[in-house]
Amino acid sequence: MSIRDWPAGDRPREKLLARGAGALTDAELLAIFLRTGLPGRSAVDLARDLLQRFGNLRGLLAATQSEFCAAPGLGSAKYAQLQAVLEMARRHLDEDLRERDSLNDPLAVRRYLQSRLRGLDHEVFAALFLDAQHRLIAYEPLSQGTLDGASVYPREVVKAALRHGAAALIFAHNHPSGVPEPSSADRVLTDRLRDALRLIDVRVLDHFVIGEGRPVSFAERGWL
Repeated sequence: MSIRDWPAGDRPREKLLARGAGALTDAELLAIFLRTGLPGRSAVDLARDLLQRFGNLRGLLAATQSEFCAAPGLGSAKYAQLQAVLEMARRHLDEDLRERDSLNDPLAVRRYLQSRLRGLDHEVFAALFLDAQHRLIAYEPLSQGTLDGASVYPREVVKAALRHGAAALIFAHNHPSGVPEPSSADRVLTDRLRDALRLIDVRVLDHFVIGEGRPVSFAERGWL
């Protein structure tokens, strides 16, 4: 049966307008994005098939272009559309942090860092450069690959802080394994960076490790 033949209250678009996006299932949200299904399969049916194929909604959103386009009902146009939606969401979070004190809204910081780092298949070490009111100046990746004592150079981080005119920084890196537990190398590197930045009166407010679930905060553990 076509979605047009469903009761109005069950159609994803009408349901969203009446009850809000939060009332929809992952399959219903994805169906609105897809707009159409395949012969004999409604957009909701196709959405369920895709969620099963990729494991969940995040698996679909993190798929490479080749993986995405190989799925029935998808293609390069849909991939480009999805990447545009994801980038708009990241820019919305970016603008949100530029207007508020990051220390007073740690949830917004976590969401932003997860949008940037979670789901990557390689490790990235990055920093949020903040002004004196702890509002975001810039997000900048500082290193990619395996994180160890030689992969992030304190002098380069100091130069970046001066370039941005930052008063404080929040560090973050991801664990592609999905386990966000910090290693001893993570702690040693953070201490080295904090000591180097202290020489130019720039504070390190936190260091988040991003994986599955809730990011781990060094500040909450009492390590900063």
